Amino acid sequence: MKAVGVVVEYNPFHNGHLYHIQKAKELTQAEVVIAVMSGPFLQRGEPALISKWSRAEMALENGIDLIVELPYPFATQHAAVFASGAVEILHSLGCDYLCFGSESGDINEFDSIFNLLAEKKDEEDRLVKEYMKQGMSYPKAKSCAIQELTSVNKTQGLNLHMPNNILGYEYYKSVRTNAYPMQVCTVARIKADYHDKKFTSDTIASATSIREELLQTAGSLTTIEPFLPSSSYQALQQYKETYLTYHTWENYWSYLKFRLLQTTAEELSTIYEIEEGIEYRFLKYVKEASSFQDFIRLLKTKRYTWTRLQRICVHILTNTKKEEMQTYSKPAYIRLLGTTANGRLYLKEKKKQFLLPIISKLSSFEKEKIVLDVRASQIYALGVPVAAQQKLLEMDYSKPPIMK
Repeated sequence: MKAVGVVVEYNPFHNGHLYHIQKAKELTQAEVVIAVMSGPFLQRGEPALISKWSRAEMALENGIDLIVELPYPFATQHAAVFASGAVEILHSLGCDYLCFGSESGDINEFDSIFNLLAEKKDEEDRLVKEYMKQGMSYPKAKSCAIQELTSVNKTQGLNLHMPNNILGYEYYKSVRTNAYPMQVCTVARIKADYHDKKFTSDTIASATSIREELLQTAGSLTTIEPFLPSSSYQALQQYKETYLTYHTWENYWSYLKFRLLQTTAEELSTIYEIEEGIEYRFLKYVKEASSFQDFIRLLKTKRYTWTRLQRICVHILTNTKKEEMQTYSKPAYIRLLGTTANGRLYLKEKKKQFLLPIISKLSSFEKEKIVLDVRASQIYALGVPVAAQQKLLEMDYSKPPIMK
């Protein structure tokens, strides 16, 4: 059985994601679609709107055959680490293809940039440092450095200011650098841009605009229904009924504030991604901010993007130390969230060839290796009202993989 791998967050699963799965199968003729999906906290440093179990359910209802969790040490990282962890897992699962969405839609553009940067690495590093000295954030500096190199060398330009192109390039780079035996293809995003906050078509909208609308309408699903498969619509409805809320940063603001108010600058400096004395800004502005959004607005500088600050907040919330994260250079396991009958056929055929152990029950795995995932899930559960917390808290231990 041939498998195509996708890297996803499904926050929530919408019609654009369905289109991506359909095109991935069409381009590769693969019989199985495997997704590696972020857990409770996401790459942009946000809590997922609904739990990983509910998002996995959405995926399995809409064309994904096997879905596994991207561990916390990779899911809550900048693009290069996020991509390398995800691609390593897809390689370990024996994927023949990797298919990602991008604003470009042309795999040749990714190939051209990769070849250029492999040749000009020292020059790229020098330019990045120069731009950062001007006060730019690392992502902005890297993007400007690449733009300058492509312009000077007259290479076909890949716009690396675009979020899916940035991630796509890191997926492509990971496959090529590690010489993984998988073919890479890309599907162009259609009708909605990643950052769109308004609906721009009748059937496809960005996850950002769907979340904005959902939260602005106090959880009313009526206006977002056209942009979701019916199973996603029902899953969102059911989640609100069961847990009484959707997860946003404001649900965790009081916990984050408590953590910051009872810590010192020295203690804070041990948290992952806290650098260059930024701990003092955190301790200063937590006393002034009236909400999480207000807090990030006060913290933000040219050098520290909104996304990076949110990721730092996730690490503070979960008490994730630098020394802990340094022990995770590569994924050590595959956490199975669910399969379809087709996915189970693939597991039966290929399981003995997998390069990492599969976890279907937490109790059967060494706790030390998965401690950050467990802690993240426990903290995530605090984002719902007390009456509903216990159910979410117990899920990581009690819920077996979803079988469709």
